[in-house]
Amino acid sequence: MTRTNDIILRTTTTLIAFILLGFSIYLFFAGHNAPGGGFIGGLMTSAAIILMYMAYGIQAMEKILPINFRQIIPVGLIIAAATGIGGMIFNAPFLTQTFAYFQLPILGKTELATALLFDLGVYLAVVGVTMTIILTIANDRG
Repeated sequence: MTRTNDIILRTTTTLIAFILLGFSIYLFFAGHNAPGGGFIGGLMTSAAIILMYMAYGIQAMEKILPINFRQIIPVGLIIAAATGIGGMIFNAPFLTQTFAYFQLPILGKTELATALLFDLGVYLAVVGVTMTIILTIANDRG
């Protein structure tokens, strides 16, 4: 098998993936107060991972990132559902959101909201589903 010289692709992938992952984290944390959140953050993370798969190959990425993306899907769904049910424990409607301010060591006074937990569940589910679909299509030889 002939291997192509893809030094430019690999070099730019490192930079682009870093930018995509940073932007996905920003979108994830901005989501409960501004446009963004778990869905678009998960898609951006999946795009960065897919780019790395394209540049480095499936075998190398499975060594670098040994994650079974199918197992991430139920974890995300459980977190999102538990967040929704959490409001019902306090006699509030399903998916009721609340927030509080906490003094964190490095960040100082920070608002933490239950919407962030819901977004985390959506984020994990979207990354899991997207990566499972793309990798299944990529590995389909028939």
